[in-house]
Amino acid sequence: MNLLNDLLQDIGISKVKLAKYLGVSRQMVYNYLTLDSIDKWPKEKKVLLLQLLDIPDGSDESLRAIKPTTSYLLEVEKKLNQNCRKDDAIISNFDLTGLDKESKALLGEIVYLLKEKLVEGGYTNNATVRYLYYLLQSINNVPEIKYILGYIAKTNGFIKPDEFAYDEDRQFIFEGILYSGLTLYNNGGASKSKVAESRRRFIQEIEAKNEEKMSRTQVLNTIKVQALHELGYDDINESNAAEVFEKIAEIQSRKV
Repeated sequence: MNLLNDLLQDIGISKVKLAKYLGVSRQMVYNYLTLDSIDKWPKEKKVLLLQLLDIPDGSDESLRAIKPTTSYLLEVEKKLNQNCRKDDAIISNFDLTGLDKESKALLGEIVYLLKEKLVEGGYTNNATVRYLYYLLQSINNVPEIKYILGYIAKTNGFIKPDEFAYDEDRQFIFEGILYSGLTLYNNGGASKSKVAESRRRFIQEIEAKNEEKMSRTQVLNTIKVQALHELGYDDINESNAAEVFEKIAEIQSRKV
């Protein structure tokens, strides 16, 4: 099965694409690929795989005989797309204006993975998807999130180690620090007692930020109430929103 895994990677068939093609979950694909022979796969899934790769059987000889030429890769991609088309409905309700074909495919795979997690359910899976949502909301304000994503992509072999999509110097430094920290963590060099003080400061910083955010919210609410009072309104609605926001900006400028 190592030969099959290597072949799938060489011709660019991700576990997500293969799962969609076979009509199973991604975890089930991982389970199939841990078996020592394709012959142990469920018959219908085995037939689908053989059709995809255009081989008579799952023997090592058949796998080694595959020549990943351009025409072969295009044919495999065509088969994948034909069998996965039914999953396009997942994103059919999205406004995809402005996205090219590659971006649409990427969005479809992301949504498929998120759906799979949510279908599996449970507190952990739901929390993971929720945290990813928070991550996307924060990504423009916290550049380190992008560096972390790049680091994960590199350590799992999806991109080359010398690829820098962001600020190269900062990403380079961050990856070195992250590697050192994770090495310490994985080798048991950081016990709970040793990092307790650092975590206490971490909690204090979060609480301080939350208090500051709450304070800003309270100030804004106070200014909003003042603006409504000065304009003679009871609340903000569609017809007076622009006028109220203009008054809020004016009140804020008075305090500068």
